[in-house]
Amino acid sequence: MTLLATPWALRRQGVIGMNRRNFELVGAHNHRQAYPLVDNKLFTKRLAAKAGIPMPRLLGELSRQFEVEKISERIGELDKFVIKPAQGSGGRGILVIHGRENGHYRKSSGEVIATAEIKRLLTNIISGLYSLGGRTDSAIIESLVVASEMFDQISVGGVPDIRVIVFQGYPIMAMLRLGTLKSEGKANLHQGGIGVGIDLRTGASLGAVQYNRRVTHHPDSGVSLDDIHIPEWKSLLALACRCFDATKLGYLGCDIVIDRDAGPLLLEMNARPGLAIQLANDCGLEPRLCAVRERVAFAPSVDERVAFALDGLGGAIP
Repeated sequence: MTLLATPWALRRQGVIGMNRRNFELVGAHNHRQAYPLVDNKLFTKRLAAKAGIPMPRLLGELSRQFEVEKISERIGELDKFVIKPAQGSGGRGILVIHGRENGHYRKSSGEVIATAEIKRLLTNIISGLYSLGGRTDSAIIESLVVASEMFDQISVGGVPDIRVIVFQGYPIMAMLRLGTLKSEGKANLHQGGIGVGIDLRTGASLGAVQYNRRVTHHPDSGVSLDDIHIPEWKSLLALACRCFDATKLGYLGCDIVIDRDAGPLLLEMNARPGLAIQLANDCGLEPRLCAVRERVAFAPSVDERVAFALDGLGGAIP
């Protein structure tokens, strides 16, 4: 199936638009008091630690401008790390460092930068340049995830992640997000990353999009995107289910990475996940939402929810 472009045709195919997402999903199922748990990545890390949900290791945080001048001491001899705004969104303000060269730092794109540029980024983060609503923010320094070897040929620059949409505790749709040279290694679709639809039942790829257009190969490496199989799929879905249990957010996006040594790790959660995942999967969310609504009024155990997803959501997945 290929999603048609007219509003009437899209609705007939079960595609959820922004207004319906905001009112029927985010507004109806996400209590506002829970938003800070996912809007602030420091809060998310604390929540995840309490719930036993694995995440990349927190190496430090900066929330005051005078701390920026001492950043060289804070990062010490670290060769690999990530800096990001605690309240950022859309991949803005994230710096991924893969190594050092002659006292400078090498980004995921291969570009080498000086400490002064890191200080400038930190100043901008703390001042709120990248935060939701422009509020003053904190900068997070965390360990760099080393992606599973299977991603070496299908992603460029950064670490790919798997976005899982969870509705009332049930995983209902997933996509793999791959970095490109255009996206500077970041897995964000609006910056030029690639979204690969993933079969919820098997963890296998279904097709890919970049800038909302179908692609069959990675634009930089030329590698085919048609035969990808996500490892530890069942464990990954279980991790996504546990994020609902920790937050009670009924409509949730979970971004998960697969570390070479640690396996699936939660990268972050999103209380307002975007809708491009429907394009990547070439199908709408509506039938899957209905399948969950018709199943139970509350979410049973994690194992039961995962089993329901692996079984095709009661026939909602063709």
